[in-house]
Amino acid sequence: MDAILTIIISFGILLALGLVVFCVFKWWDMPVIGVTPVPLFTFIAILFTSGLDVGLIMFPLGEFPTYANTAENPEYGFTNPLAIEFGFWGFLIWGFYFLTSFYFCAIEPRVKFFEIPFVRVLNNVVIIGTCAFTASLFLVYLPFYIPEIGDGETVVLTFYVIVFCVILAAAYSSTDIKFVRILSVGSTFLFIGLIALMWAIGDLGLFGLAGTLANIGGYFTNLHKFVIPLNAYHEFYLFWWFAWSIMIGQFTSRFVGGLKTQHLLLALLVIPSIPLAIWFSVLYHYYTNEISTAGLLNVAMVVVGVTFVINSLDSLIRLYSDNLNITTQRFGKLWYIVGNVAVLFGLTLLFKSQWLQIQWIGAVVVAIYLACVIYILFKHRDGVMTITTSPPENELDFEKIKVSH
Repeated sequence: MDAILTIIISFGILLALGLVVFCVFKWWDMPVIGVTPVPLFTFIAILFTSGLDVGLIMFPLGEFPTYANTAENPEYGFTNPLAIEFGFWGFLIWGFYFLTSFYFCAIEPRVKFFEIPFVRVLNNVVIIGTCAFTASLFLVYLPFYIPEIGDGETVVLTFYVIVFCVILAAAYSSTDIKFVRILSVGSTFLFIGLIALMWAIGDLGLFGLAGTLANIGGYFTNLHKFVIPLNAYHEFYLFWWFAWSIMIGQFTSRFVGGLKTQHLLLALLVIPSIPLAIWFSVLYHYYTNEISTAGLLNVAMVVVGVTFVINSLDSLIRLYSDNLNITTQRFGKLWYIVGNVAVLFGLTLLFKSQWLQIQWIGAVVVAIYLACVIYILFKHRDGVMTITTSPPENELDFEKIKVSH
Protein backbone atom coordinates (compact mmCIF):
# COMPACT_ATOMS: atom_id res chain seq x y z
CA MET A 1 0.00 0.00 0.00
CA ASP A 2 2.82 2.41 0.87
CA ALA A 3 4.48 1.84 -2.52
CA ILE A 4 1.19 2.49 -4.31
CA LEU A 5 0.70 5.77 -2.42
CA THR A 6 4.22 6.86 -3.39
CA ILE A 7 3.49 6.18 -7.06
CA ILE A 8 0.18 8.07 -6.84
CA ILE A 9 1.64 11.21 -5.26
CA SER A 10 4.69 11.21 -7.55
CA PHE A 11 2.44 11.00 -10.61
CA GLY A 12 0.16 13.71 -9.20
CA ILE A 13 3.02 16.14 -8.61
CA LEU A 14 4.49 15.67 -12.08
CA LEU A 15 1.03 16.04 -13.65
CA ALA A 16 0.30 19.23 -11.70
CA LEU A 17 3.67 20.84 -12.45
CA GLY A 18 3.31 19.95 -16.12
CA LEU A 19 -0.10 21.61 -16.18
CA VAL A 20 1.31 24.71 -14.48
CA VAL A 21 3.90 25.06 -17.24
CA PHE A 22 1.27 24.53 -19.94
CA CYS A 23 -1.16 27.10 -18.49
CA VAL A 24 1.51 29.76 -18.06
CA PHE A 25 2.82 29.42 -21.61
CA LYS A 26 -0.63 29.08 -23.19
CA TRP A 27 -2.27 32.03 -21.38
CA TRP A 28 0.82 34.09 -20.51
CA ASP A 29 -0.69 37.60 -20.74
CA MET A 30 -4.38 36.86 -20.13
CA PRO A 31 -5.90 38.88 -17.25
CA VAL A 32 -7.48 36.56 -14.68
CA ILE A 33 -10.60 37.86 -12.92
CA GLY A 34 -12.70 36.13 -10.29
CA VAL A 35 -16.40 36.58 -9.58
CA THR A 36 -15.70 38.77 -6.52
CA PRO A 37 -12.31 40.41 -7.23
CA VAL A 38 -10.32 42.13 -4.51
CA PRO A 39 -7.04 44.12 -4.49
CA LEU A 40 -3.79 42.15 -4.51
CA PHE A 41 -3.00 42.55 -0.80
CA THR A 42 -6.44 41.30 0.25
CA PHE A 43 -6.22 38.43 -2.24
CA ILE A 44 -2.84 37.31 -0.92
CA ALA A 45 -4.07 37.64 2.67
CA ILE A 46 -7.10 35.45 1.86
CA LEU A 47 -4.92 32.92 0.04
CA PHE A 48 -2.20 32.86 2.70
CA THR A 49 -4.48 32.44 5.69
CA SER A 50 -6.94 30.12 3.95
CA GLY A 51 -4.26 28.03 2.25
CA LEU A 52 -2.24 27.42 5.40
CA ASP A 53 -3.37 26.07 8.72
CA VAL A 54 -2.25 25.60 12.29
CA GLY A 55 0.62 23.30 11.24
CA LEU A 56 2.53 26.37 10.07
CA ILE A 57 2.58 27.65 13.65
CA MET A 58 2.86 24.42 15.59
CA PHE A 59 4.95 22.02 13.49
CA PRO A 60 8.42 23.57 12.93
CA LEU A 61 9.86 23.56 16.46
CA GLY A 62 9.04 19.86 16.69
CA GLU A 63 10.37 19.08 13.20
CA PHE A 64 13.78 20.80 13.29
CA PRO A 65 15.33 18.13 15.57
CA THR A 66 14.15 15.38 13.21
CA TYR A 67 15.61 17.10 10.16
CA ALA A 68 18.87 17.71 12.02
CA ASN A 69 19.22 14.06 13.08
CA THR A 70 20.82 12.79 9.88
CA ALA A 71 22.18 9.71 11.65
CA GLU A 72 18.66 8.32 11.90
CA ASN A 73 17.31 10.22 8.87
CA PRO A 74 20.13 10.30 6.30
CA GLU A 75 17.74 11.45 3.55
CA TYR A 76 17.84 14.93 5.13
CA GLY A 77 21.62 15.16 4.98
CA PHE A 78 21.81 17.07 1.68
CA THR A 79 20.97 20.43 3.31
CA ASN A 80 20.14 22.14 6.60
CA PRO A 81 16.89 21.75 8.65
CA LEU A 82 15.68 25.29 7.85
CA ALA A 83 15.89 24.69 4.10
CA ILE A 84 14.00 21.42 4.48
CA GLU A 85 11.27 23.05 6.57
CA PHE A 86 10.89 25.79 3.98
CA GLY A 87 10.82 23.19 1.21
CA PHE A 88 7.94 21.37 2.86
CA TRP A 89 5.88 24.59 3.06
CA GLY A 90 7.11 27.15 0.55
CA PHE A 91 7.61 28.25 -3.03
CA LEU A 92 7.27 25.36 -5.51
CA ILE A 93 4.22 23.74 -3.93
CA TRP A 94 2.30 27.01 -4.09
CA GLY A 95 2.22 26.30 -7.80
CA PHE A 96 -0.61 23.86 -7.01
CA TYR A 97 -2.70 26.78 -5.78
CA PHE A 98 -1.88 28.76 -8.91
CA LEU A 99 -3.06 25.87 -11.08
CA THR A 100 -6.39 25.44 -9.32
CA SER A 101 -7.04 29.19 -8.93
CA PHE A 102 -6.41 29.72 -12.64
CA TYR A 103 -8.55 26.71 -13.56
CA PHE A 104 -11.58 27.83 -11.56
CA CYS A 105 -11.27 31.40 -12.87
CA ALA A 106 -10.80 30.69 -16.55
CA ILE A 107 -11.55 27.07 -17.45
CA GLU A 108 -14.16 25.55 -15.11
CA PRO A 109 -16.87 28.10 -16.06
CA ARG A 110 -16.58 26.78 -19.63
CA VAL A 111 -16.29 23.02 -18.98
CA LYS A 112 -18.28 22.64 -15.71
CA PHE A 113 -16.48 19.43 -14.73
CA PHE A 114 -17.11 20.07 -11.03
CA GLU A 115 -20.85 20.36 -11.70
CA ILE A 116 -21.04 16.69 -12.70
CA PRO A 117 -23.06 15.18 -9.81
CA PHE A 118 -20.57 12.46 -8.83
CA VAL A 119 -17.61 14.85 -9.04
CA ARG A 120 -19.46 17.49 -7.03
CA VAL A 121 -20.22 15.00 -4.24
CA LEU A 122 -16.68 13.58 -4.24
CA ASN A 123 -15.10 17.03 -4.18
CA ASN A 124 -17.22 18.08 -1.23
CA VAL A 125 -16.39 14.90 0.68
CA VAL A 126 -12.73 15.89 0.22
CA ILE A 127 -13.42 19.40 1.49
CA ILE A 128 -15.31 18.23 4.58
CA GLY A 129 -12.65 15.63 5.38
CA THR A 130 -9.83 18.14 5.07
CA CYS A 131 -11.70 20.58 7.33
CA ALA A 132 -11.84 17.92 10.01
CA PHE A 133 -8.17 17.02 9.52
CA THR A 134 -7.20 20.66 10.12
CA ALA A 135 -9.14 20.69 13.38
CA SER A 136 -7.62 17.36 14.45
CA LEU A 137 -4.08 18.71 13.97
CA PHE A 138 -4.93 21.64 16.20
CA LEU A 139 -6.30 19.24 18.82
CA VAL A 140 -3.22 17.01 18.75
CA TYR A 141 -0.72 19.86 19.12
CA LEU A 142 -2.51 21.88 21.80
CA PRO A 143 -0.96 20.00 24.77
CA PHE A 144 2.56 20.92 23.63
CA TYR A 145 1.74 24.63 23.47
CA ILE A 146 -0.43 24.84 26.59
CA PRO A 147 1.41 22.51 29.00
CA GLU A 148 -0.25 24.34 31.89
CA ILE A 149 -3.39 22.33 31.03
CA GLY A 150 -2.88 18.62 31.67
CA ASP A 151 0.53 16.96 31.55
CA GLY A 152 1.82 18.61 28.37
CA GLU A 153 1.32 15.47 26.27
CA THR A 154 -2.20 14.11 26.73
CA VAL A 155 -5.29 15.55 25.05
CA VAL A 156 -7.67 16.29 27.91
CA LEU A 157 -11.30 17.41 27.97
CA THR A 158 -10.39 21.12 27.97
CA PHE A 159 -8.66 20.76 24.60
CA TYR A 160 -11.73 19.11 23.08
CA VAL A 161 -13.81 22.05 24.33
CA ILE A 162 -11.35 24.54 22.77
CA VAL A 163 -11.49 22.77 19.39
CA PHE A 164 -15.29 22.55 19.57
CA CYS A 165 -15.47 26.31 20.18
CA VAL A 166 -13.09 26.98 17.28
CA ILE A 167 -15.27 24.92 14.92
CA LEU A 168 -18.33 26.74 16.25
CA ALA A 169 -16.72 30.14 15.61
CA ALA A 170 -15.76 29.10 12.06
CA ALA A 171 -19.27 27.85 11.31
CA TYR A 172 -20.73 31.14 12.52
CA SER A 173 -18.27 33.29 10.57
CA SER A 174 -18.99 31.30 7.40
CA THR A 175 -22.58 32.62 7.43
CA ASP A 176 -21.49 35.91 5.81
CA ILE A 177 -18.67 36.49 3.31
CA LYS A 178 -17.83 39.84 4.90
CA PHE A 179 -16.02 37.89 7.63
CA VAL A 180 -13.56 36.52 5.04
CA ARG A 181 -11.79 39.84 4.55
CA ILE A 182 -11.84 40.61 8.29
CA LEU A 183 -10.46 37.19 9.24
CA SER A 184 -7.88 37.02 6.46
CA VAL A 185 -6.41 40.50 6.88
CA GLY A 186 -6.65 40.22 10.68
CA SER A 187 -4.91 36.83 10.67
CA THR A 188 -2.17 38.21 8.45
CA PHE A 189 -1.45 41.13 10.77
CA LEU A 190 -1.54 38.84 13.82
CA PHE A 191 0.97 36.55 12.13
CA ILE A 192 3.24 39.50 11.31
CA GLY A 193 2.90 40.66 14.92
CA LEU A 194 3.86 37.20 16.20
CA ILE A 195 6.97 37.20 14.02
CA ALA A 196 7.94 40.65 15.28
CA LEU A 197 7.36 39.63 18.92
CA MET A 198 9.47 36.49 18.66
CA TRP A 199 12.17 38.31 16.70
CA ALA A 200 12.42 40.96 19.42
CA ILE A 201 12.35 38.56 22.38
CA GLY A 202 14.82 36.23 20.68
CA ASP A 203 17.27 39.15 20.26
CA LEU A 204 17.88 38.11 16.68
CA GLY A 205 18.58 41.52 15.16
CA LEU A 206 18.62 42.33 11.46
CA PHE A 207 22.03 40.82 10.79
CA GLY A 208 21.14 37.72 12.78
CA LEU A 209 17.93 37.31 10.81
CA ALA A 210 19.75 37.80 7.52
CA GLY A 211 22.36 35.22 8.51
CA THR A 212 19.71 32.68 9.44
CA LEU A 213 17.69 33.40 6.30
CA ALA A 214 20.74 32.55 4.20
CA ASN A 215 20.23 28.89 5.14
CA ILE A 216 17.12 28.81 2.96
CA GLY A 217 19.43 28.98 -0.05
CA GLY A 218 19.90 25.25 0.55
CA TYR A 219 16.35 24.74 -0.68
CA PHE A 220 16.83 26.53 -4.00
CA THR A 221 20.13 24.79 -4.76
CA ASN A 222 18.39 21.45 -4.15
CA LEU A 223 14.98 22.32 -5.57
CA HIS A 224 14.80 19.15 -7.65
CA LYS A 225 15.03 16.97 -4.53
CA PHE A 226 11.72 18.31 -3.22
CA VAL A 227 9.66 17.36 -6.28
CA ILE A 228 9.39 13.63 -5.53
CA PRO A 229 8.90 12.46 -1.89
CA LEU A 230 12.10 12.28 0.14
CA ASN A 231 10.52 9.80 2.55
CA ALA A 232 7.16 8.87 4.06
CA TYR A 233 6.93 12.10 6.07
CA HIS A 234 7.54 14.31 3.03
CA GLU A 235 4.99 12.16 1.20
CA PHE A 236 2.48 12.93 3.97
CA TYR A 237 3.10 16.66 3.41
CA LEU A 238 2.62 16.38 -0.34
CA PHE A 239 -0.65 14.47 0.05
CA TRP A 240 -1.71 17.16 2.50
CA TRP A 241 -0.98 19.91 -0.04
CA PHE A 242 -2.89 18.01 -2.71
CA ALA A 243 -5.86 17.55 -0.39
CA TRP A 244 -5.98 21.34 0.01
CA SER A 245 -5.25 22.31 -3.57
CA ILE A 246 -8.58 21.97 -5.36
CA MET A 247 -10.72 23.49 -2.64
CA ILE A 248 -8.36 26.39 -1.95
CA GLY A 249 -8.20 27.14 -5.66
CA GLN A 250 -11.99 26.90 -5.90
CA PHE A 251 -12.42 29.29 -2.98
CA THR A 252 -9.66 31.84 -3.69
CA SER A 253 -10.32 31.97 -7.45
CA ARG A 254 -13.38 34.13 -6.83
CA PHE A 255 -11.13 36.86 -5.37
CA VAL A 256 -8.50 37.11 -8.14
CA GLY A 257 -8.32 40.77 -9.15
CA GLY A 258 -7.21 41.00 -12.77
CA LEU A 259 -3.61 39.76 -12.55
CA LYS A 260 -2.16 38.40 -15.77
CA THR A 261 -1.47 34.67 -15.70
CA GLN A 262 2.31 35.10 -15.42
CA HIS A 263 1.92 37.63 -12.61
CA LEU A 264 -0.57 35.40 -10.77
CA LEU A 265 1.96 32.56 -10.78
CA LEU A 266 4.77 34.85 -9.65
CA ALA A 267 2.61 36.33 -6.89
CA LEU A 268 1.62 32.92 -5.56
CA LEU A 269 5.16 31.53 -5.62
CA VAL A 270 6.97 34.53 -4.16
CA ILE A 271 4.71 36.65 -1.94
CA PRO A 272 3.54 33.93 0.50
CA SER A 273 7.07 32.47 0.61
CA ILE A 274 8.55 35.67 2.05
CA PRO A 275 6.70 35.60 5.41
CA LEU A 276 7.17 31.83 5.54
CA ALA A 277 10.92 32.22 5.14
CA ILE A 278 11.10 34.89 7.84
CA TRP A 279 8.87 32.92 10.23
CA PHE A 280 10.85 29.70 9.87
CA SER A 281 14.12 31.62 10.24
CA VAL A 282 12.98 33.14 13.54
CA LEU A 283 11.90 29.72 14.81
CA TYR A 284 15.17 28.17 13.63
CA HIS A 285 17.04 30.77 15.68
CA TYR A 286 15.05 29.67 18.74
CA TYR A 287 15.84 26.02 17.98
CA THR A 288 19.59 26.42 17.38
CA ASN A 289 20.02 28.65 20.43
CA GLU A 290 17.73 26.54 22.64
CA ILE A 291 15.51 29.53 23.51
CA SER A 292 12.32 28.54 25.35
CA THR A 293 8.92 29.64 24.08
CA ALA A 294 7.16 28.85 27.37
CA GLY A 295 4.67 31.37 28.71
CA LEU A 296 3.82 34.46 26.64
CA LEU A 297 5.19 33.15 23.35
CA ASN A 298 3.29 29.86 23.57
CA VAL A 299 0.09 31.77 24.31
CA ALA A 300 0.75 34.10 21.36
CA MET A 301 1.37 31.13 19.06
CA VAL A 302 -1.87 29.47 20.17
CA VAL A 303 -3.83 32.70 19.57
CA VAL A 304 -2.46 33.00 16.03
CA GLY A 305 -3.01 29.27 15.51
CA VAL A 306 -6.65 29.66 16.55
CA THR A 307 -7.21 32.50 14.06
CA PHE A 308 -5.59 30.44 11.29
CA VAL A 309 -7.83 27.47 12.05
CA ILE A 310 -10.98 29.60 12.18
CA ASN A 311 -10.00 31.30 8.92
CA SER A 312 -9.26 28.02 7.13
CA LEU A 313 -12.42 26.30 8.37
CA ASP A 314 -14.52 29.35 7.54
CA SER A 315 -13.31 29.25 3.93
CA LEU A 316 -13.89 25.54 3.52
CA ILE A 317 -17.26 25.42 5.29
CA ARG A 318 -18.47 28.24 3.05
CA LEU A 319 -17.21 26.39 -0.02
CA TYR A 320 -18.82 23.01 0.57
CA SER A 321 -22.00 24.62 1.93
CA ASP A 322 -22.39 26.64 -1.28
CA ASN A 323 -21.57 23.63 -3.44
CA LEU A 324 -24.14 21.41 -1.70
CA ASN A 325 -26.74 24.18 -1.27
CA ILE A 326 -26.50 23.90 2.51
CA THR A 327 -27.15 27.56 3.09
CA THR A 328 -28.55 29.74 5.84
CA GLN A 329 -31.30 30.84 3.46
CA ARG A 330 -32.41 27.23 3.04
CA PHE A 331 -32.01 25.88 6.60
CA GLY A 332 -31.77 28.98 8.77
CA LYS A 333 -28.66 30.17 10.58
CA LEU A 334 -29.15 28.01 13.68
CA TRP A 335 -29.51 24.66 11.89
CA TYR A 336 -26.77 25.60 9.42
CA ILE A 337 -24.35 26.13 12.31
CA VAL A 338 -25.49 23.09 14.30
CA GLY A 339 -25.20 20.77 11.30
CA ASN A 340 -21.74 21.94 10.29
CA VAL A 341 -20.38 21.77 13.84
CA ALA A 342 -21.76 18.27 14.39
CA VAL A 343 -20.29 16.87 11.17
CA LEU A 344 -16.87 18.50 11.53
CA PHE A 345 -16.41 17.74 15.21
CA GLY A 346 -17.36 14.11 14.63
CA LEU A 347 -14.89 13.74 11.76
CA THR A 348 -12.22 15.51 13.82
CA LEU A 349 -12.50 12.74 16.40
CA LEU A 350 -12.15 10.11 13.64
CA PHE A 351 -8.92 11.72 12.38
CA LYS A 352 -7.65 11.98 15.96
CA SER A 353 -8.24 8.23 16.42
CA GLN A 354 -6.50 7.45 13.06
CA TRP A 355 -9.66 6.02 11.51
CA LEU A 356 -9.14 8.48 8.65
CA GLN A 357 -5.86 9.58 7.04
CA ILE A 358 -5.09 12.62 4.94
CA GLN A 359 -3.14 10.44 2.47
CA TRP A 360 -6.39 8.82 1.35
CA ILE A 361 -7.98 12.20 0.71
CA GLY A 362 -4.90 13.39 -1.20
CA ALA A 363 -5.02 10.27 -3.38
CA VAL A 364 -8.65 11.02 -4.25
CA VAL A 365 -7.62 14.55 -5.28
CA VAL A 366 -4.93 13.17 -7.61
CA ALA A 367 -7.65 11.02 -9.22
CA ILE A 368 -9.87 14.11 -9.63
CA TYR A 369 -6.97 15.97 -11.35
CA LEU A 370 -6.49 13.12 -13.80
CA ALA A 371 -10.21 12.70 -14.48
CA CYS A 372 -10.57 16.44 -15.15
CA VAL A 373 -7.71 16.42 -17.67
CA ILE A 374 -9.17 13.40 -19.48
CA TYR A 375 -12.64 14.97 -19.48
CA ILE A 376 -11.33 18.19 -21.04
CA LEU A 377 -9.25 16.34 -23.64
CA PHE A 378 -12.21 14.28 -24.85
CA LYS A 379 -15.10 16.74 -24.50
CA HIS A 380 -13.85 20.33 -24.34
CA ARG A 381 -10.39 20.43 -25.88
CA ASP A 382 -11.24 22.84 -28.69
CA GLY A 383 -13.23 25.16 -26.45
CA VAL A 384 -10.49 25.35 -23.83
CA MET A 385 -7.76 25.95 -26.39
CA THR A 386 -9.64 28.98 -27.75
CA ILE A 387 -10.03 30.70 -24.36
CA THR A 388 -8.61 34.22 -24.48
CA THR A 389 -10.31 35.95 -21.52
CA SER A 390 -11.86 35.28 -18.14
CA PRO A 391 -15.65 34.74 -18.33
CA PRO A 392 -17.26 38.03 -19.48
CA GLU A 393 -19.55 38.12 -16.44
CA ASN A 394 -16.47 38.43 -14.18
CA GLU A 395 -15.97 42.19 -14.04
CA LEU A 396 -13.02 43.90 -12.34
CA ASP A 397 -15.12 45.59 -9.67
CA PHE A 398 -13.53 45.71 -6.20
CA GLU A 399 -16.84 46.89 -4.71
CA LYS A 400 -18.59 43.56 -5.35
CA ILE A 401 -17.36 41.97 -2.14
CA LYS A 402 -19.09 44.66 -0.09
CA VAL A 403 -22.51 43.54 -1.28
CA SER A 404 -21.86 39.76 -1.43
CA HIS A 405 -23.03 37.37 1.30
